[in-house]
Amino acid sequence: MIIAILVACEIAFWLLLGLALATRYLWKRRKLSTALLIAIPFLDVILLATAAIDMKGGATADITHGLAATYLAYSIVFGHSTIRWADAKFHHRYADGPPTPKPPPGGPDRTRYEWRFWLRIVLAYALACAVLLALTWWVNDPSRTRPLLEFMLGLIRVPVIAIIWPISHTLWPRKIESTKS
Repeated sequence: MIIAILVACEIAFWLLLGLALATRYLWKRRKLSTALLIAIPFLDVILLATAAIDMKGGATADITHGLAATYLAYSIVFGHSTIRWADAKFHHRYADGPPTPKPPPGGPDRTRYEWRFWLRIVLAYALACAVLLALTWWVNDPSRTRPLLEFMLGLIRVPVIAIIWPISHTLWPRKIESTKS
């Protein structure tokens, strides 16, 4: 059951986002668009609540329960910037808006950008772990919640792999070409 809810929430996310942006730029209904955008994070709350109820009802944790916590953490940390990015892309493509901003091309600004982004990944990981630990505590059955802890340990790979980018920009910063003659 939880896998169906997870898939439905993922589909609903993209449908709501697309509908919200079309409502804003194609149909010029900004208030309705804002309401649709505000509804998006509730999908992750619904998903997590479903996972928690499923486990409290006797289900053994699996990857879908871990993903429910991860989706919520992603939404909290990256949701606003993801929606802002999609909004800028849609605005540019369908409403003659300016092109989407790009990260700094190099130098210290790019290095700072990469470290800030990595710290946000660490924050998302920490939030996912906090949610998984809270779910483990709430269910209070180690035999059924052990997969949540294993999921959390496996999830550490994300910030560990992601640190490659800030370290590489720190050690080998890309030079910015001067436009002066």
